[in-house]
Amino acid sequence: MKKIYLLGVLATIMLAGCSSAKTTESSSADTSAAESKLTDETSIAGTDADATFTVGFDQDFPPMGFVGDDGEFTGFDLDLAADVAKRLGKEIKYQPIAWDAKDMELTSGNIDCIWNGFSTKNREDKYTWTKPYMKNDQVFVVRSDSGINSFEDLAGKTVEVQIDSSAEAVLKENTELSSTFAKLQTVADFNTGFMDLEMGGVDALAMNSVVANYQITKRGGEGFKVLDKPLSSEEYAVGFKLGNTILRDEVQTALEEMKADGTLKIISEKWFGKDVTTLE
Repeated sequence: MKKIYLLGVLATIMLAGCSSAKTTESSSADTSAAESKLTDETSIAGTDADATFTVGFDQDFPPMGFVGDDGEFTGFDLDLAADVAKRLGKEIKYQPIAWDAKDMELTSGNIDCIWNGFSTKNREDKYTWTKPYMKNDQVFVVRSDSGINSFEDLAGKTVEVQIDSSAEAVLKENTELSSTFAKLQTVADFNTGFMDLEMGGVDALAMNSVVANYQITKRGGEGFKVLDKPLSSEEYAVGFKLGNTILRDEVQTALEEMKADGTLKIISEKWFGKDVTTLE
């Protein structure tokens, strides 16, 4: 009787040991599988990020980057970026941003670069830049019947600029001129600025000549004029997070290839009717 009882106890202990070993083995296998899955997912995410070229731009900045009549993003700079992405073997992604949040978007990694009529003026040391590919002027736009023909005529008038734009920076520096204004105010985008000007809410817009001429042409070429004297001159380039020389160099090489094979000229003629690019 005692022998039978002892055998039963021994069998129970052995079964419990086997069950424990199996549980430990199963737990180890599950952990390894989970770690493997996490590694695979991380690898895939990294691959996806490397395969995408994300361009930050102001979607209300025609003809450089904007929403077309078909509801799709389009523009001169976006066409350039798309061709660069193709040459780099990456998928292009257009990321509209608030212009005054562009630094945060770039620092956070939400975008790879800022490419949207982005002036290097007064920003030379804040970003890692490509070589300039286009020249531009900052100008004043007024209504044709305003009687404003010179800087002197802007005295006592209300002038509007896009927030955090090159024109705003220039006017903040040129206090000799801006102090003569009755008011210098900001607007989120130049589409709204032109509406303000058209309705008489402001007397002048300070902005870049490329966008100014495009907006005037789009509105039939009448009702507005650009003052002859430019406020300042500048150059456009692609801006990357400070220190990101690897991606900058890749984009620069692609741009130089586009210059050599005539692609820059073709895209420029599509948007401006002539080659306005300056890359050598």
